[in-house]
Amino acid sequence: MRKASKITEKERLERRDNSQKELSIIIPLFNEEKNLASLYSELKSALKSFAESYEIIFVDDGSADNSWSVLERLHAADKDIKGIQFRKNSGKAAALSAGFKYAQGKVIVTMDADLQDDPAEIPKFIKKLDEGYDLVSGWRFERQDSISKTLPSKIFNYLTSRLTRIRIHDFNCGFKAYRQGVIKDIELYGELHRYIPVLAHWKGYKVGEMKVKHHPRAHGKSKYGMVRLFRGFTDLLTVTFLTRYMQKPLHLFGAVGLLLFLLGFVVNVYFVVLWLLGRGIWLRPLLLLGVLLMLIGFQVVSTGLIGEIIVSSRGRTDDEYSIKRFLE
Repeated sequence: MRKASKITEKERLERRDNSQKELSIIIPLFNEEKNLASLYSELKSALKSFAESYEIIFVDDGSADNSWSVLERLHAADKDIKGIQFRKNSGKAAALSAGFKYAQGKVIVTMDADLQDDPAEIPKFIKKLDEGYDLVSGWRFERQDSISKTLPSKIFNYLTSRLTRIRIHDFNCGFKAYRQGVIKDIELYGELHRYIPVLAHWKGYKVGEMKVKHHPRAHGKSKYGMVRLFRGFTDLLTVTFLTRYMQKPLHLFGAVGLLLFLLGFVVNVYFVVLWLLGRGIWLRPLLLLGVLLMLIGFQVVSTGLIGEIIVSSRGRTDDEYSIKRFLE
């Protein structure tokens, strides 16, 4: 087994900074041992025709199977294969963030390890970037998944597109290509990997989309379920807030606060009129309960969003994962 070298993270990054690559491919994975050899073979076949200098970075997100052993064998035979292993499962955003941190390519491509993304599409991504885009997102136009995944995904993509005003059809697609500046300028946590195009667009980068082939899953099972879908929706609230109101929170809180104030004012005027007409207004607990619930809800949402501002400003990605070892 290859042991991790005894150098600091800063020294490791400085050493890698001296070896610029044309292309870096980042592949997060979790329990994908049966797919890795085939994926490697397809990648080598696709890359040999157009990429002279590249690296393939696999990020093992705390797999419980033999994924890391497979990566060690691939690395022993091919030094273009790099590996990062987490001590525990930390999520796709953390895996991508770690890969971005160590990638040396002028162009970075991300893809999944389940063989559903086709490596033969990578040259098309590069060509699309050459049209002037900073980020190109894949669109699984003919998605090979069950309706239990595609239907919620369509709803999610529609809502995300409407709320963020980014005209992309498939935010969930992990097959993307970036210029190096984009990935150095974006910080990920939670489930925000879904919203990289939104965050890039917010910072002024030109974002495009391209149809890609999508294959049925051959081995293993999907890691996405209703829990992660729910987290995606909550992060949609976060990214909407960060991209629209990060620099002007009063535009949001002020508008909501004013609306609630006016609503309460109108209700109070109504009860003042009733009181002036000699009617009793004191035995109205439902009104008090409604006002109380609105205030509590407003305070909870406000507290959560303010917390997101604090987290976003200080960054927390490095705290979300612990690296066990490298293959380099």
